[in-house]
Amino acid sequence: MTQKLDNLQAALQSVLGDKIKTFKRERGEITITVAAAVYAEVARQLRDDPALQFEQMIDLCGMDYSTWQDSGAYEGPRFAVVVHLLSLQHNWRLRLRVYCPDDDLPMVASINEIWNAANWFEREAFDLYGIIFEGHLDLRRILTDYGFIGHPFRKDFPTTGHVEMRYDPEQKRVVYQPVTIEPREITPRIVREDNYGGLH
Repeated sequence: MTQKLDNLQAALQSVLGDKIKTFKRERGEITITVAAAVYAEVARQLRDDPALQFEQMIDLCGMDYSTWQDSGAYEGPRFAVVVHLLSLQHNWRLRLRVYCPDDDLPMVASINEIWNAANWFEREAFDLYGIIFEGHLDLRRILTDYGFIGHPFRKDFPTTGHVEMRYDPEQKRVVYQPVTIEPREITPRIVREDNYGGLH
């Protein structure tokens, strides 16, 4: 395993060089972080360079680091995109991360033209996190309905949502309206008995 990771690390550093902003090798896996400006270029190199040949994109997901920012231990951007790649030729796996430079309008390039499998994953990240993939030809919601407001995997999204749907018998159709559910405490009440089970 160590020799295999050594080979992958050497190939990545040789091909990508200064494009790698951070390099992390932990628990038998390698994660590289690149800037949004070179994200698509790096993705293409990872696929096409004979020394790497990451032919398969396994997964792509959005990330929301807002709670890290709140803790004070992290001062980076709020949103990121993480891509998991597999090189069948070399039997290597790689995690590629790119941070969205703007927290208010998170946007990175689409890699749909590089790996077709990215299509629905990018739509999912857009739907759930609001991350825009520049150049994606069909960036629309995929899991929530078209009238849905907001992005439910953002950590500041209310657990009750913003709107609710109901059937209106007067209008004889389904209507959306602001949420009428009152938030409630769902922590179970704990009753402690003295000498429970004969213990004290």
